[in-house]
Amino acid sequence: MREITNRALDTARARGATYADVRVVRRLEESIDVKSGTLAGVSTDESEGFGVRVLVDGAWGFAASHVLTAAEADRVAAQAVRIARASATAIRRPTVLDGRPPAHGRFETPVAEDPFAVPLEEKIGDLLAADAAMRRVDGIAFSDSSYGAQREWKTFAATDGSYTEQVITHVGSGIEANAVDGDELQRRSFPDAGGGWQGAGYEYIRALGLTANAERVATEAVALLSAPMLPPGRRTIVVHPSQLYLQIHESCGHPTELDRVFGTEASYAGTSFLTTDKLGAGFRYGSELIDIVADATAPGGMGTFGWDDEGVAAQAVPLVQAGVLAGYLTSRETAPRIGRESGGAMRADGWNRIPLIRMTNINLLPKPGMSFDQIIADTDDGLLLAHNRSWSIDDRRLNFQFATELAYEIKGGVIGQLYRNATYTGITPEFWGSCDAVGDASSYVMLGTPNCGKGEPSQTGHVGHACSGARFRNVQVGVMK
Repeated sequence: MREITNRALDTARARGATYADVRVVRRLEESIDVKSGTLAGVSTDESEGFGVRVLVDGAWGFAASHVLTAAEADRVAAQAVRIARASATAIRRPTVLDGRPPAHGRFETPVAEDPFAVPLEEKIGDLLAADAAMRRVDGIAFSDSSYGAQREWKTFAATDGSYTEQVITHVGSGIEANAVDGDELQRRSFPDAGGGWQGAGYEYIRALGLTANAERVATEAVALLSAPMLPPGRRTIVVHPSQLYLQIHESCGHPTELDRVFGTEASYAGTSFLTTDKLGAGFRYGSELIDIVADATAPGGMGTFGWDDEGVAAQAVPLVQAGVLAGYLTSRETAPRIGRESGGAMRADGWNRIPLIRMTNINLLPKPGMSFDQIIADTDDGLLLAHNRSWSIDDRRLNFQFATELAYEIKGGVIGQLYRNATYTGITPEFWGSCDAVGDASSYVMLGTPNCGKGEPSQTGHVGHACSGARFRNVQVGVMK
Protein backbone atom coordinates (compact mmCIF):
# COMPACT_ATOMS: atom_id res chain seq x y z
CA MET A 1 0.00 0.00 0.00
CA ARG A 2 2.95 2.34 0.51
CA GLU A 3 3.33 2.92 -3.23
CA ILE A 4 -0.28 4.12 -3.44
CA THR A 5 -0.08 6.28 -0.33
CA ASN A 6 3.31 7.77 -1.17
CA ARG A 7 2.29 8.66 -4.72
CA ALA A 8 -0.96 10.27 -3.59
CA LEU A 9 0.73 12.33 -0.88
CA ASP A 10 3.63 13.40 -3.11
CA THR A 11 1.26 14.51 -5.85
CA ALA A 12 -0.95 16.40 -3.42
CA ARG A 13 2.05 18.29 -2.04
CA ALA A 14 3.39 19.02 -5.50
CA ARG A 15 0.03 20.44 -6.54
CA GLY A 16 -0.08 22.82 -3.58
CA ALA A 17 -1.74 20.99 -0.69
CA THR A 18 -0.57 22.20 2.73
CA TYR A 19 -1.83 18.94 4.24
CA ALA A 20 -3.03 15.65 2.78
CA ASP A 21 -4.01 12.21 3.98
CA VAL A 22 -4.99 9.02 2.22
CA ARG A 23 -6.94 5.97 3.36
CA VAL A 24 -6.78 2.63 1.56
CA VAL A 25 -9.70 0.45 2.68
CA ARG A 26 -10.74 -3.09 1.88
CA ARG A 27 -14.11 -4.11 3.31
CA LEU A 28 -15.64 -7.59 3.53
CA GLU A 29 -19.27 -8.00 4.61
CA GLU A 30 -21.55 -10.99 5.09
CA SER A 31 -25.23 -11.15 6.04
CA ILE A 32 -27.73 -13.97 6.54
CA ASP A 33 -31.48 -13.66 7.07
CA VAL A 34 -33.92 -16.41 8.02
CA LYS A 35 -37.65 -15.64 7.94
CA SER A 36 -40.19 -18.05 9.42
CA GLY A 37 -38.03 -21.10 8.87
CA THR A 38 -36.92 -20.18 5.35
CA LEU A 39 -33.50 -18.95 4.33
CA ALA A 40 -34.49 -15.57 2.90
CA GLY A 41 -31.10 -14.26 1.93
CA VAL A 42 -27.35 -14.71 2.05
CA SER A 43 -25.02 -12.04 0.78
CA THR A 44 -21.30 -11.41 0.70
CA ASP A 45 -19.90 -8.09 -0.46
CA GLU A 46 -16.32 -6.97 -0.90
CA SER A 47 -15.00 -3.59 -1.94
CA GLU A 48 -11.59 -1.95 -2.06
CA GLY A 49 -10.39 1.51 -2.90
CA PHE A 50 -8.71 4.63 -1.60
CA GLY A 51 -9.68 8.20 -0.78
CA VAL A 52 -7.46 11.28 -0.72
CA ARG A 53 -8.28 14.31 1.43
CA VAL A 54 -6.32 17.55 0.97
CA LEU A 55 -6.22 21.04 2.43
CA VAL A 56 -5.57 23.92 0.01
CA ASP A 57 -5.96 27.62 0.86
CA GLY A 58 -7.91 26.67 3.99
CA ALA A 59 -10.46 24.46 2.19
CA TRP A 60 -10.95 20.70 1.96
CA GLY A 61 -10.95 18.65 -1.20
CA PHE A 62 -11.67 14.94 -1.48
CA ALA A 63 -11.59 12.37 -4.26
CA ALA A 64 -11.61 8.58 -4.37
CA SER A 65 -11.18 5.60 -6.68
CA HIS A 66 -11.40 1.83 -6.70
CA VAL A 67 -8.43 1.51 -9.08
CA LEU A 68 -5.34 0.80 -6.99
CA THR A 69 -2.49 1.92 -9.24
CA ALA A 70 0.20 4.55 -8.88
CA ALA A 71 -1.10 6.43 -11.91
CA GLU A 72 -4.60 6.51 -10.43
CA ALA A 73 -3.18 7.78 -7.14
CA ASP A 74 -1.67 10.70 -9.05
CA ARG A 75 -4.95 11.44 -10.81
CA VAL A 76 -7.11 11.24 -7.67
CA ALA A 77 -4.76 13.39 -5.60
CA ALA A 78 -4.67 16.03 -8.33
CA GLN A 79 -8.48 15.98 -8.53
CA ALA A 80 -8.76 16.45 -4.77
CA VAL A 81 -6.47 19.48 -4.99
CA ARG A 82 -8.58 20.99 -7.79
CA ILE A 83 -11.74 20.51 -5.72
CA ALA A 84 -10.13 22.11 -2.66
CA ARG A 85 -8.87 25.08 -4.65
CA ALA A 86 -12.34 25.64 -6.10
CA SER A 87 -13.92 25.31 -2.65
CA ALA A 88 -11.50 27.89 -1.25
CA THR A 89 -13.18 30.60 -3.33
CA ALA A 90 -16.38 30.20 -1.29
CA ILE A 91 -15.31 29.31 2.26
CA ARG A 92 -16.48 31.41 5.18
CA ARG A 93 -13.92 30.17 7.69
CA PRO A 94 -10.50 28.80 6.67
CA THR A 95 -9.83 25.38 8.13
CA VAL A 96 -7.23 25.25 10.91
CA LEU A 97 -6.11 21.86 12.22
CA ASP A 98 -4.88 21.17 15.72
CA GLY A 99 -1.49 19.60 16.18
CA ARG A 100 -0.95 15.92 16.84
CA PRO A 101 2.10 13.66 16.82
CA PRO A 102 2.54 11.53 13.70
CA ALA A 103 0.56 8.31 14.03
CA HIS A 104 2.40 5.02 13.69
CA GLY A 105 1.49 1.41 14.46
CA ARG A 106 -1.00 -1.37 13.94
CA PHE A 107 -4.32 -2.18 15.61
CA GLU A 108 -6.48 -5.30 15.27
CA THR A 109 -9.80 -6.13 16.89
CA PRO A 110 -9.30 -9.05 19.29
CA VAL A 111 -11.02 -12.06 17.68
CA ALA A 112 -11.07 -15.55 19.19
CA GLU A 113 -13.02 -17.19 16.34
CA ASP A 114 -12.82 -15.69 12.87
CA PRO A 115 -16.44 -15.17 11.74
CA PHE A 116 -15.48 -15.47 8.09
CA ALA A 117 -13.82 -18.85 8.73
CA VAL A 118 -16.93 -20.38 10.34
CA PRO A 119 -18.67 -22.50 7.67
CA LEU A 120 -21.68 -20.80 6.13
CA GLU A 121 -23.78 -23.92 6.75
CA GLU A 122 -23.06 -23.68 10.47
CA LYS A 123 -24.06 -20.04 10.69
CA ILE A 124 -27.28 -20.71 8.79
CA GLY A 125 -27.94 -23.70 11.03
CA ASP A 126 -27.58 -21.56 14.16
CA LEU A 127 -30.19 -19.12 12.84
CA LEU A 128 -32.57 -21.88 11.73
CA ALA A 129 -32.39 -23.49 15.17
CA ALA A 130 -33.29 -20.24 16.93
CA ASP A 131 -36.04 -19.55 14.41
CA ALA A 132 -37.55 -23.00 14.87
CA ALA A 133 -37.58 -22.58 18.65
CA MET A 134 -39.57 -19.35 18.30
CA ARG A 135 -42.08 -20.88 15.90
CA ARG A 136 -42.79 -23.78 18.25
CA VAL A 137 -44.64 -21.34 20.51
CA ASP A 138 -48.35 -21.23 19.68
CA GLY A 139 -49.46 -17.81 18.50
CA ILE A 140 -46.32 -16.75 16.66
CA ALA A 141 -47.33 -15.47 13.22
CA PHE A 142 -43.88 -14.90 11.77
CA SER A 143 -40.27 -14.76 12.90
CA ASP A 144 -36.93 -13.38 11.81
CA SER A 145 -33.36 -14.37 12.64
CA SER A 146 -30.42 -12.42 11.27
CA TYR A 147 -26.64 -12.36 11.28
CA GLY A 148 -24.05 -9.92 10.00
CA ALA A 149 -20.29 -9.49 9.98
CA GLN A 150 -17.96 -6.80 8.68
CA ARG A 151 -14.18 -6.61 8.48
CA GLU A 152 -12.11 -3.66 7.30
CA TRP A 153 -8.42 -3.59 6.45
CA LYS A 154 -7.48 0.08 6.64
CA THR A 155 -4.19 1.83 5.85
CA PHE A 156 -3.82 5.52 6.72
CA ALA A 157 -0.99 7.85 5.72
CA ALA A 158 -0.54 11.61 5.92
CA THR A 159 1.95 14.27 4.85
CA ASP A 160 3.13 14.64 8.46
CA GLY A 161 4.67 11.17 8.27
CA SER A 162 1.77 9.21 9.78
CA TYR A 163 1.31 5.60 8.68
CA THR A 164 -1.04 3.16 10.43
CA GLU A 165 -2.65 -0.18 9.64
CA GLN A 166 -5.85 -1.49 11.22
CA VAL A 167 -7.99 -4.62 10.94
CA ILE A 168 -11.40 -4.02 12.48
CA THR A 169 -14.01 -6.78 12.84
CA HIS A 170 -17.64 -6.40 13.89
CA VAL A 171 -20.30 -9.12 14.26
CA GLY A 172 -23.96 -9.12 15.20
CA SER A 173 -27.00 -11.35 15.38
CA GLY A 174 -30.54 -11.27 16.71
CA ILE A 175 -33.96 -12.88 16.69
CA GLU A 176 -37.46 -11.45 16.49
CA ALA A 177 -40.83 -13.08 17.22
CA ASN A 178 -44.09 -11.50 16.07
CA ALA A 179 -47.54 -12.39 17.38
CA VAL A 180 -50.74 -11.19 15.71
CA ASP A 181 -54.35 -11.05 16.89
CA GLY A 182 -56.67 -9.19 14.53
CA ASP A 183 -55.16 -5.75 13.97
CA GLU A 184 -52.89 -6.07 17.02
CA LEU A 185 -49.25 -6.98 16.40
CA GLN A 186 -46.70 -7.44 19.17
CA ARG A 187 -42.99 -7.90 18.65
CA ARG A 188 -40.29 -9.26 20.91
CA SER A 189 -36.64 -9.18 20.00
CA PHE A 190 -33.41 -10.47 21.51
CA PRO A 191 -30.84 -9.40 22.58
CA ASP A 192 -32.29 -6.03 21.60
CA ALA A 193 -34.32 -4.50 18.80
CA GLY A 194 -31.30 -3.98 16.55
CA GLY A 195 -29.66 -7.30 17.32
CA GLY A 196 -26.58 -7.73 19.46
CA TRP A 197 -23.42 -6.24 17.92
CA GLN A 198 -19.84 -5.99 19.13
CA GLY A 199 -16.29 -5.64 17.96
CA ALA A 200 -15.46 -9.34 18.26
CA GLY A 201 -15.49 -12.67 16.46
CA TYR A 202 -18.03 -15.48 16.20
CA GLU A 203 -17.42 -16.31 19.85
CA TYR A 204 -19.71 -13.35 20.64
CA ILE A 205 -22.52 -14.84 18.53
CA ARG A 206 -22.24 -18.17 20.32
CA ALA A 207 -22.32 -16.43 23.71
CA LEU A 208 -25.60 -14.63 22.88
CA GLY A 209 -27.54 -17.86 23.30
CA LEU A 210 -30.12 -17.12 20.63
CA THR A 211 -31.71 -20.57 20.64
CA ALA A 212 -31.71 -20.76 24.44
CA ASN A 213 -33.67 -17.50 24.63
CA ALA A 214 -35.95 -18.04 21.63
CA GLU A 215 -38.86 -19.75 23.42
CA ARG A 216 -38.95 -17.12 26.18
CA VAL A 217 -38.91 -14.27 23.66
CA ALA A 218 -41.72 -15.82 21.61
CA THR A 219 -43.81 -16.50 24.72
CA GLU A 220 -43.49 -12.85 25.75
CA ALA A 221 -44.66 -11.72 22.30
CA VAL A 222 -47.82 -13.82 22.61
CA ALA A 223 -48.42 -12.64 26.19
CA LEU A 224 -48.30 -9.01 25.04
CA LEU A 225 -51.36 -9.54 22.85
CA SER A 226 -53.60 -9.91 25.90
CA ALA A 227 -51.73 -7.53 28.21
CA PRO A 228 -53.54 -4.31 29.18
CA MET A 229 -52.49 -0.98 27.72
CA LEU A 230 -50.19 1.06 29.94
CA PRO A 231 -52.23 3.81 31.61
CA PRO A 232 -50.84 7.33 31.08
CA GLY A 233 -49.38 9.33 33.95
CA ARG A 234 -46.15 10.24 35.68
CA ARG A 235 -44.24 7.28 37.00
CA THR A 236 -40.87 6.14 38.25
CA ILE A 237 -39.24 4.10 35.50
CA VAL A 238 -36.36 1.63 35.66
CA VAL A 239 -34.79 1.44 32.21
CA HIS A 240 -33.07 -1.80 31.19
CA PRO A 241 -29.74 -1.58 29.26
CA SER A 242 -31.52 -2.92 26.14
CA GLN A 243 -33.47 0.37 26.04
CA LEU A 244 -31.10 2.72 27.82
CA TYR A 245 -28.34 2.31 25.23
CA LEU A 246 -30.58 3.81 22.53
CA GLN A 247 -31.59 6.64 24.88
CA ILE A 248 -27.87 7.38 25.26
CA HIS A 249 -27.35 7.22 21.50
CA GLU A 250 -30.14 9.66 20.64
CA SER A 251 -30.06 12.12 23.54
CA CYS A 252 -26.37 12.01 24.53
CA GLY A 253 -24.34 10.89 21.51
CA HIS A 254 -25.84 12.96 18.70
CA PRO A 255 -26.13 16.28 20.57
CA THR A 256 -22.44 16.15 21.61
CA GLU A 257 -21.22 15.91 17.98
CA LEU A 258 -19.51 19.28 17.61
CA ASP A 259 -20.25 19.67 13.91
CA ARG A 260 -23.97 19.51 14.76
CA VAL A 261 -23.42 22.10 17.48
CA PHE A 262 -21.80 24.44 14.93
CA GLY A 263 -24.57 23.75 12.41
CA THR A 264 -22.19 22.45 9.74
CA GLU A 265 -23.97 19.06 9.82
CA ALA A 266 -27.69 18.53 10.21
CA SER A 267 -28.53 15.49 8.07
CA TYR A 268 -30.62 12.70 9.62
CA ALA A 269 -30.32 13.81 13.24
CA GLY A 270 -30.51 17.62 13.07
CA THR A 271 -28.35 20.05 15.02
CA SER A 272 -27.97 20.29 18.83
CA PHE A 273 -29.19 22.17 21.87
CA LEU A 274 -25.75 21.78 23.50
CA THR A 275 -24.31 25.07 22.23
CA THR A 276 -20.70 25.90 23.12
CA ASP A 277 -21.66 28.67 25.58
CA LYS A 278 -22.77 25.83 27.89
CA LEU A 279 -19.27 24.30 28.01
CA GLY A 280 -17.40 25.45 31.10
CA ALA A 281 -20.48 27.25 32.39
CA GLY A 282 -21.63 24.45 34.68
CA PHE A 283 -24.51 23.45 32.39
CA ARG A 284 -26.54 20.82 34.23
CA TYR A 285 -27.08 17.96 31.78
CA GLY A 286 -28.21 15.41 34.37
CA SER A 287 -28.02 14.40 37.99
CA GLU A 288 -24.70 13.96 39.78
CA LEU A 289 -24.87 10.24 38.99
CA ILE A 290 -24.46 10.85 35.26
CA ASP A 291 -20.94 10.27 33.94
CA ILE A 292 -20.82 9.82 30.17
CA VAL A 293 -17.60 9.16 28.29
CA ALA A 294 -16.74 8.74 24.61
CA ASP A 295 -14.29 5.86 24.89
CA ALA A 296 -12.68 4.55 21.70
CA THR A 297 -10.58 2.14 23.77
CA ALA A 298 -13.48 0.22 25.40
CA PRO A 299 -13.25 -3.57 24.91
CA GLY A 300 -15.85 -4.99 22.51
CA GLY A 301 -17.16 -1.65 21.30
CA MET A 302 -18.02 -1.01 17.66
CA GLY A 303 -16.52 2.43 18.18
CA THR A 304 -13.19 0.94 19.27
CA PHE A 305 -10.10 1.40 17.12
CA GLY A 306 -6.43 2.33 17.24
CA TRP A 307 -6.67 5.67 15.42
CA ASP A 308 -9.53 7.60 13.88
CA ASP A 309 -9.55 8.54 10.19
CA GLU A 310 -7.44 11.62 10.87
CA GLY A 311 -4.72 9.61 12.58
CA VAL A 312 -5.71 10.70 16.10
CA ALA A 313 -5.06 8.00 18.69
CA ALA A 314 -8.03 6.32 20.39
CA GLN A 315 -8.82 7.85 23.77
CA ALA A 316 -11.53 8.31 26.40
CA VAL A 317 -13.11 11.78 26.32
CA PRO A 318 -15.45 12.90 29.13
CA LEU A 319 -18.71 14.30 27.77
CA VAL A 320 -20.64 14.64 31.04
CA GLN A 321 -19.03 14.56 34.49
CA ALA A 322 -21.19 14.39 37.62
CA GLY A 323 -24.10 15.62 35.52
CA VAL A 324 -22.29 18.66 34.06
CA LEU A 325 -21.45 19.09 30.37
CA ALA A 326 -17.71 18.47 30.04
CA GLY A 327 -16.90 17.98 26.36
CA TYR A 328 -17.87 17.11 22.81
CA LEU A 329 -17.08 14.65 20.06
CA THR A 330 -14.49 16.55 18.04
CA SER A 331 -12.18 16.57 15.02
CA ARG A 332 -8.85 18.23 14.30
CA GLU A 333 -10.81 21.05 12.64
CA THR A 334 -13.56 21.63 15.23
CA ALA A 335 -11.61 21.11 18.47
CA PRO A 336 -9.45 24.28 18.11
CA ARG A 337 -12.63 26.35 17.92
CA ILE A 338 -13.35 25.47 21.56
CA GLY A 339 -9.71 25.64 22.64
CA ARG A 340 -9.13 21.88 22.73
CA GLU A 341 -7.36 19.12 20.83
CA SER A 342 -9.19 16.49 18.81
CA GLY A 343 -10.72 13.65 20.79
CA GLY A 344 -10.38 11.33 17.80
CA ALA A 345 -13.98 11.04 16.61
CA MET A 346 -13.56 11.29 12.84
CA ARG A 347 -14.54 8.22 10.82
CA ALA A 348 -15.69 7.54 7.27
CA ASP A 349 -18.00 4.87 5.91
CA GLY A 350 -15.54 3.16 3.60
CA TRP A 351 -12.94 4.45 1.16
CA ASN A 352 -15.20 6.66 -0.96
CA ARG A 353 -16.55 8.93 1.80
CA ILE A 354 -14.92 11.84 3.58
CA PRO A 355 -14.56 11.44 7.37
CA LEU A 356 -17.25 12.95 9.63
CA ILE A 357 -17.49 13.36 13.38
CA ARG A 358 -19.03 10.10 14.58
CA MET A 359 -19.75 8.61 17.96
CA THR A 360 -17.14 6.18 19.26
CA ASN A 361 -18.43 4.24 22.29
CA ILE A 362 -20.70 6.60 24.22
CA ASN A 363 -20.92 4.97 27.63
CA LEU A 364 -22.88 5.74 30.80
CA LEU A 365 -20.45 4.67 33.49
CA PRO A 366 -21.68 2.31 36.22
CA LYS A 367 -21.96 3.41 39.84
CA PRO A 368 -21.05 1.26 42.84
CA GLY A 369 -23.80 0.67 45.35
CA MET A 370 -26.68 -1.19 43.71
CA SER A 371 -26.94 -3.84 41.04
CA PHE A 372 -29.70 -3.50 38.48
CA ASP A 373 -31.77 -6.11 40.33
CA GLN A 374 -31.27 -4.19 43.56
CA ILE A 375 -32.54 -1.01 41.89
CA ILE A 376 -35.73 -2.88 41.02
CA ALA A 377 -36.00 -4.22 44.58
CA ASP A 378 -35.49 -0.68 45.88
CA THR A 379 -38.37 0.69 43.75
CA ASP A 380 -41.65 0.79 45.66
CA ASP A 381 -43.90 1.82 42.77
CA GLY A 382 -42.71 2.05 39.19
CA LEU A 383 -42.26 0.45 35.79
CA LEU A 384 -39.52 -1.66 34.26
CA LEU A 385 -39.04 -0.72 30.58
CA ALA A 386 -36.97 -2.85 28.20
CA HIS A 387 -36.20 -3.33 24.50
CA ASN A 388 -36.90 -0.47 22.12
CA ARG A 389 -39.90 -0.57 19.81
CA SER A 390 -39.74 2.92 18.27
CA TRP A 391 -38.47 6.42 18.95
CA SER A 392 -38.86 10.04 17.93
CA ILE A 393 -36.70 13.04 18.86
CA ASP A 394 -36.69 16.63 17.64
CA ASP A 395 -33.96 18.08 15.42
CA ARG A 396 -32.13 19.64 18.37
CA ARG A 397 -32.13 16.35 20.34
CA LEU A 398 -34.16 17.92 23.12
CA ASN A 399 -37.75 16.57 23.16
CA PHE A 400 -38.14 12.82 22.74
CA GLN A 401 -40.55 9.90 22.87
CA PHE A 402 -39.57 6.24 23.09
CA ALA A 403 -41.75 3.15 22.92
CA THR A 404 -40.65 -0.15 24.41
CA GLU A 405 -41.55 -3.75 23.69
CA LEU A 406 -41.84 -4.61 27.39
CA ALA A 407 -43.24 -2.73 30.38
CA TYR A 408 -43.65 -4.45 33.75
CA GLU A 409 -45.17 -2.89 36.83
CA ILE A 410 -42.98 -2.84 39.94
CA LYS A 411 -44.78 -2.96 43.28
CA GLY A 412 -42.88 -3.16 46.52
CA GLY A 413 -39.72 -4.04 44.65
CA VAL A 414 -41.35 -7.00 42.87
CA ILE A 415 -41.97 -7.25 39.12
CA GLY A 416 -45.63 -7.84 38.35
CA GLN A 417 -48.20 -6.88 35.69
CA LEU A 418 -47.11 -6.86 32.04
CA TYR A 419 -48.30 -3.92 29.90
CA ARG A 420 -48.28 -3.45 26.14
CA ASN A 421 -47.61 -0.47 23.88
CA ALA A 422 -45.73 1.50 26.50
CA THR A 423 -44.18 4.90 25.78
CA TYR A 424 -42.27 7.47 27.78
CA THR A 425 -41.49 11.07 26.90
CA GLY A 426 -39.23 13.78 28.20
CA ILE A 427 -36.89 16.71 27.68
CA THR A 428 -33.27 15.61 27.60
CA PRO A 429 -31.73 17.56 30.55
CA GLU A 430 -34.85 17.12 32.68
CA PHE A 431 -34.92 13.39 32.00
CA TRP A 432 -31.26 12.81 32.84
CA GLY A 433 -31.65 15.15 35.80
CA SER A 434 -34.34 12.87 37.22
CA CYS A 435 -31.95 9.89 37.46
CA ASP A 436 -31.51 8.77 41.06
CA ALA A 437 -29.89 5.35 40.56
CA VAL A 438 -27.40 3.86 38.09
CA GLY A 439 -26.55 0.15 38.13
CA ASP A 440 -23.15 -1.12 39.16
CA ALA A 441 -20.63 -3.00 37.04
CA SER A 442 -22.44 -6.34 37.41
CA SER A 443 -24.99 -5.34 34.75
CA TYR A 444 -22.64 -3.20 32.64
CA VAL A 445 -22.91 -4.42 29.05
CA MET A 446 -21.58 -3.21 25.71
CA LEU A 447 -24.21 -2.94 22.99
CA GLY A 448 -23.90 -1.70 19.43
CA THR A 449 -25.69 0.34 16.80
CA PRO A 450 -24.72 -0.83 13.27
CA ASN A 451 -26.92 1.61 11.34
CA CYS A 452 -26.30 5.16 12.57
CA GLY A 453 -26.97 7.47 9.64
CA LYS A 454 -25.26 10.79 9.00
CA GLY A 455 -24.11 13.01 6.16
CA GLU A 456 -24.97 13.80 2.53
CA PRO A 457 -24.19 11.60 0.68
CA SER A 458 -25.28 9.33 3.49
CA GLN A 459 -22.88 7.33 5.61
CA THR A 460 -23.68 4.46 7.96
CA GLY A 461 -21.67 4.33 11.16
CA HIS A 462 -20.97 1.52 13.62
CA VAL A 463 -20.99 2.84 17.19
CA GLY A 464 -21.05 1.33 20.67
CA HIS A 465 -22.84 2.08 23.94
CA ALA A 466 -22.17 0.51 27.32
CA CYS A 467 -24.47 0.98 30.30
CA SER A 468 -25.83 -0.77 33.39
CA GLY A 469 -29.47 0.34 33.48
CA ALA A 470 -30.82 3.21 35.58
CA ARG A 471 -33.87 4.62 37.42
CA PHE A 472 -35.64 7.89 36.64
CA ARG A 473 -38.31 9.65 38.71
CA ASN A 474 -41.49 11.45 37.66
CA VAL A 475 -41.37 10.55 33.95
CA GLN A 476 -44.39 10.93 31.70
CA VAL A 477 -45.53 7.54 30.42
CA GLY A 478 -48.40 6.73 28.10
CA VAL A 479 -49.54 4.40 25.37
CA MET A 480 -48.72 3.87 21.73
CA LYS A 481 -51.75 3.10 19.57
